[in-house]
Amino acid sequence: MRMSCLPVSLYADLSAGRRSLADWFRFAAELGLDGADISVAHLPGRDATSLAPLRRQAEDAGVAIPMLVTYTDFTHPDPAVRAAQADELRSCIEAATHLGVGYLRVTAGQNHPGVQRDEGIAWACAGLTACVEEARTAGIVLAYENHTIGYGWTHYDFSLPADIYLEIVGRTAGSGLQLLFDTANNLVNSEDPLPILAQVIDRVAVIHAADMARKGVFEPTVAGSGVSPLAAIFRLFHQHGFDGWLSVEEGSKTGEEGFRQAIPAVRSLWHAAALSG
Repeated sequence: MRMSCLPVSLYADLSAGRRSLADWFRFAAELGLDGADISVAHLPGRDATSLAPLRRQAEDAGVAIPMLVTYTDFTHPDPAVRAAQADELRSCIEAATHLGVGYLRVTAGQNHPGVQRDEGIAWACAGLTACVEEARTAGIVLAYENHTIGYGWTHYDFSLPADIYLEIVGRTAGSGLQLLFDTANNLVNSEDPLPILAQVIDRVAVIHAADMARKGVFEPTVAGSGVSPLAAIFRLFHQHGFDGWLSVEEGSKTGEEGFRQAIPAVRSLWHAAALSG
């Protein structure tokens, strides 16, 4: 297992220029991580000229960039917007090749008012699978997340309810689309993530280790301090022989201390789950 982190708590600083991605790479190395995940929202561009220095900065810090998170919105009611989202994803695939990224996080889209269940599912499936082959050719895996809300989004994810998420997973079986499983997002909808994971675990390529302070509310907290059943989830992954990237999604907004608490806590829980497996 290799360990990375998505620095959601640093997004405001990264967006405002108070902290650079090079700063994040150095901090990730200081934390003993193998990788440092990043968001497309913080890229200086999508072309090789813009991204080559970023790749060198990560290499100089001694960390990989395993995953680039995107905010694909394939459930928008306007077909022109949905088509533009596919083009946006293609540009993210190109960016990922320049960065040496292996995984792109993709999302179904927002729960736009008026979008009906069946049409939203159909649009999400079409969008999520439209670029799978292009990504595969580029050596990149598209990983669909059981997601809550994206950076800059107005609405929760259309596929936050487990029944919708599981239907999309089922309909995209055999497409090459893989999964990023978040350990906390289902709690926002007052749903237990463990039985949901049990139904999809064979397609999970990457884990987001995250936590919520309580059920029914989007209130991220330091991983290991909330109500996410991390120990049980990790045991299930061990039983299935998972050997991919384990990424801590640090969104507690408690500054650097949140990272310093969450990463060793997740590492300890992961190793303990292996022993109790």
